[in-house]
Amino acid sequence: MSTNTIQPKIIKIKDLLLKRNLTIPSYQRPYKWTIKNVNQLIDDIIIHQEKSAYRLGTLVVHQEDKNGLEIQNIVDGQQRSITLSLIAFAINQNCRDIILKHEEYKSIDFNSLGLLSNVEFQNEITLYNIQNNYNEIVRRVRAFDKKLIEFFFEKCELVQIVLNDISEAFQFFDSQNSRGKDLEPHDLLKAFHLREMKNETEAEKIKSVTHWESLDGKELATLFENYLFRIRNWSKGYSARYFTKNEVDVFKGISFDSKDNYPYMQLYRIGHYFTEKYNSDYQRNIDLQQANFPFQIDQVIINGKRFFEMVAHYKYMIDKINLNKVTNDDKILEKTILEQNTIYKNIIQTLSTYEGRNRTGDGYVRTLFDCAMIHYLDKFEEKNLEMVFEKIFIWAYSLRLQLQAVQIASMDNHALQNNIFKTINQALHPSEVMNFSINSIDKNNSTKTEAIFDLFKTLHYVR
Repeated sequence: MSTNTIQPKIIKIKDLLLKRNLTIPSYQRPYKWTIKNVNQLIDDIIIHQEKSAYRLGTLVVHQEDKNGLEIQNIVDGQQRSITLSLIAFAINQNCRDIILKHEEYKSIDFNSLGLLSNVEFQNEITLYNIQNNYNEIVRRVRAFDKKLIEFFFEKCELVQIVLNDISEAFQFFDSQNSRGKDLEPHDLLKAFHLREMKNETEAEKIKSVTHWESLDGKELATLFENYLFRIRNWSKGYSARYFTKNEVDVFKGISFDSKDNYPYMQLYRIGHYFTEKYNSDYQRNIDLQQANFPFQIDQVIINGKRFFEMVAHYKYMIDKINLNKVTNDDKILEKTILEQNTIYKNIIQTLSTYEGRNRTGDGYVRTLFDCAMIHYLDKFEEKNLEMVFEKIFIWAYSLRLQLQAVQIASMDNHALQNNIFKTINQALHPSEVMNFSINSIDKNNSTKTEAIFDLFKTLHYVR
C-alpha cells in the first residue's frame, strides 16, 4: 500500500462537527450502536475530563471528487462519528445557556451538523438506534456543566486518516482492524484497569500486572468466561452464556480517587486502606506478614490494582480447588474428607470417569457444578462441605439426567430457574445452602450417564 496518500491529522470534536463534506457511503453497515455503547462513550469522556486531551479513536475517510466537490466518505469511524454528532446536537438543545456564552461555538451551525445534515438516513435499524440513543443522550447531557462541555468540544480528539484511493482506504481499514488477533474482553479489562492506576508509579503498575502477564490468553479467557463472569452474573440473577466485549462492565467498579463517596463504598474503602496501611507498616519488614484484601467473588469490583490482585487470587484458588483431583494435599478439598466420606469420594471419582464426561453438554453441566462449588468455598471455605458438596452435585447433574442434549442455554436456564448461586450470595450461614430445595427425578433421560444415575439412587434422589 502506498503511504504518500496517508495524511494523519488530529482533529477536535469541534472540527468534526464543522466538516461539511463528510458523508456515509451506501456500502456502510447500519448504525448499530445501542444505549450501552452510548453510555460507555459518555462515561469515558466524563472519567477523563481532567486530561489535557482525550483520544476517542480513528476516523478513516476516502476522499473523492464529485462534480467538482470534494467529498470525504467514512470508511471507519461511522458509529462513533454519528454518536458524537448526536451528543453535540443534544448539548446545543439542552445546554443552550452555556453554548451561547462561547464565542468560538458560534461558528457551529448545530441545526446542520456535518453528518446529521449531509446524510439521509433510511435504514430502519439506523433510524431506531438514532432515536433511541438520542433520547438517552439528552438524559445524560442535561447534567453536563460548562467544564465538561468545553472538554467535549475542545479536548476530545480523533485521529483522521485521509486516503485518496478507495482500494487503499479499504486496505488500510482491514490492516487496522485485522492486524493480529482481535482484542479479547480480558485485554480490554487490562487496559481499563491500568488507566485507573494513573496515580500509581510505573513500578506499581508493573508489579500489579506481573501475574497477569505470566498467564497465556487461553488461561485468562477460561478464568473469566467459565468462572468469574458466570458466578458473578448468576449470583445476581443475570444470564451468563457468553463473555464478550459487551460484558466487560461486569468487571468495572469503583475508584477511590474519584470524587464519588457514596455510603456503600465505605466498606470497601476501609478494607482497601486498612490493607494498604497494614502492608506498608515497618513491622511487616520484620515479620514478613502480608494481609490480602478480603475478596469475595460477587463483591463490587475495586478498579486498578485491586482488580489485578483479585484475578490472581481467584486463579490461584480455582487451581487449588481443581475438583478433578481425587487426592492432593495441596488442594482445598481436604484429603481427610475424601478418606472419611465414601459418598464424597465416589462423586469425585464418578465425575472424573463416567462415560459421557467429555461431551460438550456434559462440560456445561460440569461448569455448573464447579462454579457453585467455587462460589460456596469462596464464602464459607470448608464449613459443612460434605453435605453441601452432595447438594451441589445433585443440583447440577439433575440437568444432565433430565435432558437428552444439554446446550449452553440449558446450562444458563438451569442456573437461573433454580438459582443456588443467589442462595449462596444471600446466605449468612452454610445451613441456608444446605437447606436449598432440590426435587427428585423420575428417570434418566440421557445416555452414557449410568454411573451418575446410580449415585442419584444411592443418595435417594430418584422417585
